[in-house]
Amino acid sequence: MTEQSIKRILATLLVGVMLGPLTAGAQLVTGLQGSAGSTVGPGGDIFVTEGLVGKVSRVDPRSGNVTTFAEGLPPSVIGIGGAADVAFIDDTGYVLVTLVSLFSPAADGVYRIDGPNSYTLIADLGAYSAANPPDTPFDIPTGVQWSIEAYRGGLLVSDGHHNRVLWVSQDGEISEFKTFGNIVPTGMDVSGKTVYLAQTGAAPHLPADGKVVSFGPKSDTVYVEASGAPLLLDVEFGRGRSLFALSQGEWNGQFPGSPAIPFDGALWEVNSDGSLRLIADDINLPTSVEIIQNDAYVVTLAGEIWRIEDIASPAFGR
Repeated sequence: MTEQSIKRILATLLVGVMLGPLTAGAQLVTGLQGSAGSTVGPGGDIFVTEGLVGKVSRVDPRSGNVTTFAEGLPPSVIGIGGAADVAFIDDTGYVLVTLVSLFSPAADGVYRIDGPNSYTLIADLGAYSAANPPDTPFDIPTGVQWSIEAYRGGLLVSDGHHNRVLWVSQDGEISEFKTFGNIVPTGMDVSGKTVYLAQTGAAPHLPADGKVVSFGPKSDTVYVEASGAPLLLDVEFGRGRSLFALSQGEWNGQFPGSPAIPFDGALWEVNSDGSLRLIADDINLPTSVEIIQNDAYVVTLAGEIWRIEDIASPAFGR
């Protein structure tokens, strides 16, 4: 993928952002810059990456108050990428940075947050990916890392371009955890030893290719938990092991890597029979979701966080 094609992706994203706000739920936060990944961290607050400015913000889910958790990280060079996601091991934050090494001296990788203005690169994922290319076709040798999740004392990182999930130790050791065909892995959540992963499928990202799958650390078997929503970007557990999936919506069809059409995103609950129950729709270009008690907090490309209340069905919801 050339710099020109990546800039075309950026232009498409910006058009979607300017069209207007999400219509479902209640707006909690606005004004984030390049918001993408998120997690619930220390104190029960929501931590959100702002890739355009190399920053992680801390959001009080009750008041919507926003403070700076960390800044000075490598920002996006081309308008997309930069700080993509954040995770915690105990009280230590780790930030995933992507799509910066092709156009700047900064590394694509996992950065440990040492203080509000200090960090340490613990794993150069771009260099690892270039030295260990996938079997599936690719355009960007350094990969396009999407999400990061704490797992058994280390970190899992999904690469939506190289179609695999990597394992990163706290000391920076990198290895392949799970390798796929051309399925475009995106957001993750963990329950015990089991990893739950959202997949978009290759372009045109048909609803049948949008799946939530699960797998363990030692088995080659990948189980399909649900399917049927286009451009699935995240998966999260709620109360009582209720499971939810976030869809960005119907692909706009312009070129591989472009987003969904505006206001077509949706939040779904995964049913035990593998079907999906619609929770909220008409969401404008969502990127990630967090669940606190029985409310969902949806992060969007427009720099917003929206709260959708009472999402779980009985017996775990109202």
